[in-house]
Order: sequence, then structure tokens, then C-alpha cells
Amino acid sequence: MLNFKSSQAAKCVLAGIELMHMIRKGQLMLKGCNEMSSADQFYALAGKIRPV
Repeated sequence: MLNFKSSQAAKCVLAGIELMHMIRKGQLMLKGCNEMSSADQFYALAGKIRPV
């Protein structure tokens, strides 16, 4: 893995990785997230619509 140019970039990447681990384990408690895939849950948290 390449080095990060800033500590902020490293924090964002690590936070995203930890978030995906939590989603896979089913630790995310959002209304209606049981019917959504892991990727859809991730995009919903980011406030974006997942491209098809």
C-alpha cells in the first residue's frame, strides 16, 4: 500500500474501512437498512445515490 500524503487522508480511509466492517457485522442501526445491501448502506450514509 502506498503512503498517504496527509494524515487527514489516512483518517478518512481508515474510517471508511471500519465503517464497512461494522456494516458487514450488522452493527449499523438505521431504519430500513435490513433490506439494503452493504454497498447501498454505505452510500446512504454518505448521502449519495449509488450508481447502477
